[in-house]
Amino acid sequence: MSTEQPRSTGQARPTPGALLICRAGPESVAPVARLLREDMLLAPAGDEWSVLVPEGGPWLDGDEPVDRVLTWWATALAVGAPWPVLALWWDADRAGYTLASGFRRPVGYIWLANGTPAGEDEAMHTFAARLGLDPVLDVQSLDGLTRPDSAADARARMRGLIAVLTRAGVTLPDGLVPGESTDALQAAARDQPHIRLIEWSGWRDAFRAELDAVEGSRLGPWLPWAGGPRSRPLALAQVVVGLPLTVWALRHRSAGWAAAGAVLVVDGALGLAYSVVRPLD
Repeated sequence: MSTEQPRSTGQARPTPGALLICRAGPESVAPVARLLREDMLLAPAGDEWSVLVPEGGPWLDGDEPVDRVLTWWATALAVGAPWPVLALWWDADRAGYTLASGFRRPVGYIWLANGTPAGEDEAMHTFAARLGLDPVLDVQSLDGLTRPDSAADARARMRGLIAVLTRAGVTLPDGLVPGESTDALQAAARDQPHIRLIEWSGWRDAFRAELDAVEGSRLGPWLPWAGGPRSRPLALAQVVVGLPLTVWALRHRSAGWAAAGAVLVVDGALGLAYSVVRPLD
């Protein structure tokens, strides 16, 4: 018979908040993040990592739960990019993560507010494999987050996850702590050096920003095989998939999938335009 005592309920319940961690530098992340049409703050989070701090309008206004919005956004950011996106989210009842990578099905895990695991253990192994984490040390640490622990609430579980990511090179700026409110995260982000504001400025400016980024890097920071023999077929496939996805999302009022479709269409159109401007050898 369990002798575990109920946790104290005197502590204030956390308000919703979220972070988006991308395995790419801010220069690569900024043009794609702009396509989400949401104001966000972007900062470096270690070598070849970046973090986006959203203002949180959809969940603060009560339109959508934070976990659903973050899954949409992570998918939209990752679907047209060669780097994965990790969404960390929390509210008064739960906390968790979603990892999106290309066209693969997102993987995630959830803890209840008191730290009780509420996900599939296999999700942690898939998470480790997709990020290329250490199959022994890191997987052991992740497995520990799936076991009962009366001393660990949801915030402690998230800190444990961040500790594993730190070994993979993630260094979150000071003050960006899972469990904090959206306002607190925004305030902390504004105090960071090298911070930049991501704002929606229209499709023309977004397309031009992506084209400039591709030209600046020659190979493009997020377009796979840009300028290579597979660039034109890939770009056409992105448009073919993105257009019906966008139409479906608009009909079903799914802002997140609409953003994913828009990213695919813009990236595909950019790839086709790039192949015309710079014909393949």
